[in-house]
Amino acid sequence: MSHQQAAIASMEDAERAIGALHAIMDRLEQTLAEETALVRAGRLREVGAFETEKNELARRYSMESQRIGAAHAFIKRTLPQLFDALRQRHVSFQALLKANMTVLATAHAVSEGIIRSVSGELARKQAPSTYGNSGRTNAPSPKASQPLALSRVL
Repeated sequence: MSHQQAAIASMEDAERAIGALHAIMDRLEQTLAEETALVRAGRLREVGAFETEKNELARRYSMESQRIGAAHAFIKRTLPQLFDALRQRHVSFQALLKANMTVLATAHAVSEGIIRSVSGELARKQAPSTYGNSGRTNAPSPKASQPLALSRVL
């Protein structure tokens, strides 16, 4: 077992593990806050730079959380103040994660809406303008539309 995955067997191990988790959370919170700010500012091209670091921090966060979770009864009994502080930190961390996920989901929905609008407009322009039985123009057939190709590099 590696040092990070070793079982928590003493108060010192627990203090080190909690300290390590706080350090990981600090970096992850900073990364998420920067990513969220960039998405809100519409600077999506720069957001990709955070992907590798965010994934690594999330992996480390998960591993350290599982390690602490496996010893939560011991930690709660021997270091109740540190345990309570960690629980409170997790509450604020969850709020930051929720805000980040909301911003990312909104950006995704807006992007999807733009692509659908562009695709619909292209299909409308390519379809012949004909009238139906009601005297109104027919909507373009989904089968008649051409595929839409996008370049992710601008």
